[in-house]
Order: sequence, then C-alpha cells, then structure tokens
Amino acid sequence: MSDIAYQAETLVIGAGLAGICTALELLNNGRAVLLLDGCERQRFGGQAKEAFGGMLLSNTPEQRRNGIADSAELFWRDWQQAAQFQPDSQWAQRWAKAYCERNRSEIYDWLQGYGIGFFPVVQWPERGNYSDGNSVPRYHVAWGCGQGIVQSLVQQLLGHPQANLLRCVFSHTVSALDSCDGRVVGCHGVQPEGAFSVQADNTVVCTGGINGNLDKVREHWDPIYGAAPDNLLSGTHPSADGALHDCVEVVGGQVSNLHYMWNYAAGIAHPQPEYPQHGLSLIPPRSALWMDCHGRRIGPQPMVTGFDTHDLCKTTGHLPEQYTWQIMNKRIADKELAISGSDSNPHFRDRKLLKVIWQALRGNAAQTQWLLDHCPDVVCGNTLDELALQMQRVAPNTTLDIAGMHADIERYDAMLKGPRGLRNDDQIRRIEQLRQWRGDRVRTCKLQPIIDRKQMPLIAIRLRLISRKSMGGMLTDLSSRVLDSQGSPVVGLYAAGEAAGFGGAGISGVRSLEGTFLSNCVFNGRRAAQSIIAG
Repeated sequence: MSDIAYQAETLVIGAGLAGICTALELLNNGRAVLLLDGCERQRFGGQAKEAFGGMLLSNTPEQRRNGIADSAELFWRDWQQAAQFQPDSQWAQRWAKAYCERNRSEIYDWLQGYGIGFFPVVQWPERGNYSDGNSVPRYHVAWGCGQGIVQSLVQQLLGHPQANLLRCVFSHTVSALDSCDGRVVGCHGVQPEGAFSVQADNTVVCTGGINGNLDKVREHWDPIYGAAPDNLLSGTHPSADGALHDCVEVVGGQVSNLHYMWNYAAGIAHPQPEYPQHGLSLIPPRSALWMDCHGRRIGPQPMVTGFDTHDLCKTTGHLPEQYTWQIMNKRIADKELAISGSDSNPHFRDRKLLKVIWQALRGNAAQTQWLLDHCPDVVCGNTLDELALQMQRVAPNTTLDIAGMHADIERYDAMLKGPRGLRNDDQIRRIEQLRQWRGDRVRTCKLQPIIDRKQMPLIAIRLRLISRKSMGGMLTDLSSRVLDSQGSPVVGLYAAGEAAGFGGAGISGVRSLEGTFLSNCVFNGRRAAQSIIAG
C-alpha cells in the first residue's frame, strides 16, 4: 500500500464532458491541469459518451437551411416560460440568458472548430402544452452522438501540442475537499494502492449530479411528481452519487434545488443490467396509446411524446402503481420507437448517413425484435386478448380491465377511420401537428390505427419513471465560481456541468427545453477555465 501526493496548478475532478472541456480550454492557454476521476479509464467521458448527443442551439446554419427563423430574444422568452424561475434564482436566470445569447459562439462554433458537426435536419422536442416549450425546432443531434463528441475532444486533449501540461489519473475517489484560511487548496481520497492527496491552486468540480444514487434521488424527490416511486429505474451510472455535493457544502459552498430533476416517463428494465435497477430510456411512439396500469387510456388529456416531459412524469407519478403501458402495433413500433443513447443508435454514432435515411424510411424492425426477445417489459400478441394475457403475466398483482381496454382502443381507431372533420381527439390533433415538421413527419406514422391486421403483432410496453439528470446543484456565478451562503465566491473552488445544475444551480428551472445538458457542460467548463486564466 502506498500513499500518493500530487501538485497541480488546476485540479479538475471528473473526467466527463465538463471536465474535458475545462481541461482543454486550460491547455489551449498554456495552463497545467490534473484531470482526476473516480472511475476506471474506460469510462473517460462519463455519461456524455453514452448520450444520444442532442444540443439545443439557435441561429445555426442547420436552422437557416431548414427555413427556421430564430433569435436570442425568442429563445430567452421560451426558456423563461418553460423554466418557471423562482424569485431567488438570479444566477440560474443569468446563466440561462447568457446561454440564449452566446450558445452559437461559445458552444456551436467551438465544437465545429474541433470537427464536430450536426445532423442536417433539426429536431423539435418539448413543444410544450400551452405555449411553454420550444417555439421553433432547435434540437441539433451531433453527428456521431455523445460518443463522437467525447472521442473527438479526448483526442484533442491527449494529442494537444501542450499535452505535457496534462496529467490524467483514474480510479481516484475523492473523500473530501481541503481548505486553508477560507480557500480550497485541493482534495484527498483513496486510490487502489492507498490514499492520495492533491494540492492545487484551483479546483473545478465536474463530477455530475445525484441521479445515480436512487436513495439520494428519493430524498430530494419533488412531490409534484407524486410519492417517490419504489419501482424507480436508474438511467445514470452509480458514480454520479452526489458525494462531491456534500464535500462542497462542508467547505462552505452552496448547494440548492436538488429537487429539480430531469427524469423520464418511459423507462424499461435493462435486459443486461450493469448495476441495480438499471433501466433503458425509450423515446416512446407518438402513435401508440398510453394506458394506465389497468389498461385504460390516460386522460382527459392523453399522454403524447414530444410536448412536455415534465408533465408526462407528473402524470405517471400520480397514477396508481406509478407505471404505464403503451399499446401499439408492429408498424408503429418499427417506425417510431427508439432507445436513447449512443449504443442504441449505431448508424448515428458511426456516421452512416444512408443507413440513417433508410432506417427512418423503413423503420427499425431489428430493434423491435430485440426488445421483444430480451426485455421482460415488452410483450406481444396477435389479438388484444392475447396481448392482455401477456401484460397480466408481467404485472400479475394488478388486474387489467380488458373490456375497458378494448373499448378505449376501438373508440380511438374508429375516430381515426372516421371523417377528418369529426376527429375530436387531442392525440390525433397532436400527431397531425407533429407531421407538419419534416423532422417529425419522417418518424411519425400517418394516423395509424392500433388494430390493423396487416401490422401485427400488437405490442405492449410497460413503462416506469427513470432517473436521469440533476438540474439543481452547486450555486455558481457566470465565471463558474462556487458561491457560499452569502453569495460570495468560495476562493479556489469552481463547478461545471451537471454538478452545478448546468450553471447557477438550476439553469433550466423546473422544465428543460431538452438538449441543454451536453451543451451546458461545454459552456460551464469553458467559463470555469477562462475565469481561472483571468486570475
């Protein structure tokens, strides 16, 4: 056993996207960096490497090519309406306004400079239910997904002309931050062969949020989503456990809004789990019917993907048993169902444009079959009665209202098949609205009935809430300096990325416009480095 002592000009704790961007910006300015992470080296890049790679960006060439007129003013208006900022969230609001004004130059152009491009068709998630979402499409998918972003930046980092100023150490778990005379001067912890300590002039915390720790998630669960679920799934690596949040509080830093989370209502059990309660986050079909645990359609406002994730989670959390079913046929599943993440989207990840186009046109039958073969939450049947039998086997302790399920589906299908002027159903109106935008039209069926003999089998997916991202965290100013309870900087301490609630302990407020997570890791990390450089 041996103890190790390190010296560093700047210590960056966390080798995810925020930590990588901080380190890269420092190297670009000739500053020495120690990049330290608690996981093994193969997790270099953290959760960003697993992400789909979407970023919310405005005034980009992709938008102009798609005929989208956007502005910082419109972006800021949308952001405020979605966020519902509280009066005491001045720093979060300042970060959000700065993002709306500076995202093109400080994020998009910077990434483009490293050869990171975006898929040409801009997507349009989080449209909102009552004019409280994205007014225009802004969601840019990185060509290569999150994995491509991380790989490009890691390559730039390790191959940097001043790479001699960089040291990367892994499997080093921080136990505490060290301070002296009111200044943070490094940290100490454990590594495989003993203890370690780091003495540093500046320390940047980039260790992610709390959502890999389900106990901590439940501790801070907002009752707006109902009671903290017993059946909650985890879509975040357990290393995002919130331990550094506690360390920051010990040295006087302010941590707030941990009840702000960006969870999803469409989680399924991972067929090959890497940790307890490991789940997959689905992008659920718009044309499927969303039912409660008894098989009855949810309403009066139906649940429809693409409008308000926050509301979907609220609805699910207050339903009996806190899980739902989506009922669809094979055509809907093949065409519309997707799994979030780099590895689940290999054509995007590997930059196979023709295959992406072919799959969008023809659907993804291989994915549907994989889910049916391997995931216990996904079942099928050639009739509704057969399907109900399989659903009952998945959840034997909850009785299905099979007659009611028949009636709800038949009523919806009859509405679809009837005269267009008499289609008085909000889900149908929303599907028609979605299909007006080219990015959604290609991925959304044209008013597809559920019961269709040519599109069998019927498929049911049991969906649960899945823990994903923290939107609260360490309170930071626009220089990414951690602030104390009086609003003054904790000298020598910075935070970036999810650890900082992606800026100001809550840049998104209660409702993200989606795609603000990876991009804010870039934004926060670069700001932290620039502040250190400015001295």
